[in-house]
Amino acid sequence: MAVVAALFAATAIGIAGCSGGRMATDAPSVSGPSRVVATPVPNVRVAAHLARSVPVRLQIGAIGVDSTLMSLGLRADGTMEVPQSGFPAGWFTGAPTPGELGPAIIAGHIDWKGPGVFYNLDNLQPGDQITITRKDGSKPVFRVTRVAQFSKDRFPTSLVYGNLDHAALRLITCGGSFNSASGHYEDNIVAFADLVAPAR
Repeated sequence: MAVVAALFAATAIGIAGCSGGRMATDAPSVSGPSRVVATPVPNVRVAAHLARSVPVRLQIGAIGVDSTLMSLGLRADGTMEVPQSGFPAGWFTGAPTPGELGPAIIAGHIDWKGPGVFYNLDNLQPGDQITITRKDGSKPVFRVTRVAQFSKDRFPTSLVYGNLDHAALRLITCGGSFNSASGHYEDNIVAFADLVAPAR
């Protein structure tokens, strides 16, 4: 979706990050990853994309996530809104919905006065499945292809938010070292996944 890619490139959209009760939204710049947590899964068969439908539930059995989804828009400064507490996760309304052509974006906290919805996101492994329930009743399934850790000051905006030729999903939270001086984590964890099963 060219509009989405242009929007992120032009406004340097902020990304999800966490602290002890607040969410950081440091504006990313485009660069490579600082550390790859898991390697890609080769030769994943990608399913055909779906029509637009609002996502309402996220399930990730491998890390015990079962969350409703709230809507996230843009703040006045061009950064993405973030959930107001540790639960639920939120989906970015300016991107494709999960199952549509392009990268759907779901953000959540790693902690918020205790573990947040994406506390174990960095434990995902290539091949793990993610199920999204949509408002139209469909339940597209995505398979994790990669989990990576990026420094917030070298966040690869194009890699995460850029145009794709298939339906994909990006789950984003914070991670790495916690900076007690700033009150924020220094990195972001991103799980990449592709649509592999048609809606049920």
